[in-house]
Amino acid sequence: MTEQPRNWDREMADIDRAISKQQPASGGPVQPGSSPVPPKRRFIALTWFWTGIAILLAVALLLWPFDRNCGIRLIFFIGAGGLALLAGVIGALNSWSSRSGLAHLLSLLVIVWAGTMVLLEILPRAGYAREARDWTCPQAPPVSNPAPQPSAQPGT
Repeated sequence: MTEQPRNWDREMADIDRAISKQQPASGGPVQPGSSPVPPKRRFIALTWFWTGIAILLAVALLLWPFDRNCGIRLIFFIGAGGLALLAGVIGALNSWSSRSGLAHLLSLLVIVWAGTMVLLEILPRAGYAREARDWTCPQAPPVSNPAPQPSAQPGT
């Protein structure tokens, strides 16, 4: 029982030819270093939607029209910052999946910006800053209306 030696060069060439004849699902040849299937347009549009929402919320934090010193307005500001952070994270994850570099960079910048804005309000109230602030607004003393005084001039 003698076996013929295998011609590995010929077998590898046959395998290479079979691979080169196959085309990926996208219809074109696969370029080295790229994904074989390009992301769908809907997925790219969704990525830019989340990135745009995140950018709008981050700009809204910068242009916040109310004071954020204490009380319910502070809570709303921190909530808006949390929404900006959430939209930035969703945009970053979507842009990573769709290989959109600019959207990913913008989403990461939104995450840093919104996180900084929120932490600038939370840390002084949590004791991690030189200036301590309160979460609640100080109560103003109740205004009492004194009884009207009779005028000092009779007959008027």
